[in-house]
Amino acid sequence: MTDKERAILCFQTLPNLKTTHCSLTETTHHREPLWRNAQFSCRIRSDGSNGSFSNFASVSMAENKKDKGNEFAPSTAQLLKHPLAILAFVPRDAAIFAAGAVAGAAAKTVTAPLDRIKLLMQIHGVRAGKESAKKAIGFIEAILMIGREEGIKGYWKGNLPQVIRIIPYSAVQLFAYETYKNMFKGKDGELSVIGRLAAGACAGMTSTFVTYPLDVLRLRLAVEPGYRTMSEIALTMLREEGVASFYYGLGPSLLGIAPYIAVNFCIFDLVKKSLPEKYQQKTQSSLLTAVVSAAVATLTCYPLDTVRRQMQMKGTPYKSVLDAIPGIVQRDGVIGLYRGFVPNALKTLPNSSIRLTTFDIVKRLIAASEKEFQRIVEENRQKQSQVANK
Repeated sequence: MTDKERAILCFQTLPNLKTTHCSLTETTHHREPLWRNAQFSCRIRSDGSNGSFSNFASVSMAENKKDKGNEFAPSTAQLLKHPLAILAFVPRDAAIFAAGAVAGAAAKTVTAPLDRIKLLMQIHGVRAGKESAKKAIGFIEAILMIGREEGIKGYWKGNLPQVIRIIPYSAVQLFAYETYKNMFKGKDGELSVIGRLAAGACAGMTSTFVTYPLDVLRLRLAVEPGYRTMSEIALTMLREEGVASFYYGLGPSLLGIAPYIAVNFCIFDLVKKSLPEKYQQKTQSSLLTAVVSAAVATLTCYPLDTVRRQMQMKGTPYKSVLDAIPGIVQRDGVIGLYRGFVPNALKTLPNSSIRLTTFDIVKRLIAASEKEFQRIVEENRQKQSQVANK
């Protein structure tokens, strides 16, 4: 503790000091002002004697650092001149939420046609429902089928509920990841590889559980004919299949998303951390790192995504993950677990890359805005100090 930080106790006679019953005077449980009955006691260490002073009064004053900071806050003219500082007024969590929502919605819209093709390839065998029907369709065939049967709009069918879903999904996932990383830090304040994997897994499961019903609605709207709106299909599911239908396939979804997000986020963080300082701040580095991490995670976890989609379908013959995996292999072979992998990879890589890169950019912008804000505050403080010293 420095000399400037030490507390100083002073005794001083104040002439003509009168008592007051001001409303700001704190009272005891007897509704009497403290100054009437309060006493001050002290121990004199040199000889061990005690002393007391009756009718003792005390006034304490403390500097409000927040108000002090507001005194030097940037003016409107300064904010217009340095617009980056405006971001410092936005709460950090709100900024991350907004960035994640916009990035996720944009990424989903751009890659919606590939997602629709992937879904059609994944569930075509179950949808056909007959042994005589063709069990699988190819990538080009799926593209032509959607265009022929539904036109251009068909490639974006079901995108609205997916965009609506991605807003809370991105916000919850990114916020939860940062929260879990702080929870899993060791005593030395460092986050181990296991801790990063655990944080990613928990974040993925948390966001999936919160938004899962919207994912089921999106799937039903995309692949089942006769429905035009989310509300229509939601009421039908509730009436015919009950509330549990909104969580069909939740188990494999959690099992699929946990390792995917864990591997994706962990690799992204570790690779970025291992890069030289000058490359860590570059957007190109974030984008390339996000592509690599998404590719590894997708290749590792895709079979569970296929299982999840087939279990979500109405009339699915599979009751559990252990039942679905051998069933799919028996019906379509091992390659059946990777049906739709190519369009999914083409969709996932830019999708995940955009989200992670945007998140990384926003965090850097937030840090830069806070630094810019503090620079202006310090500049104003110095100017006022110079004026006071004149």
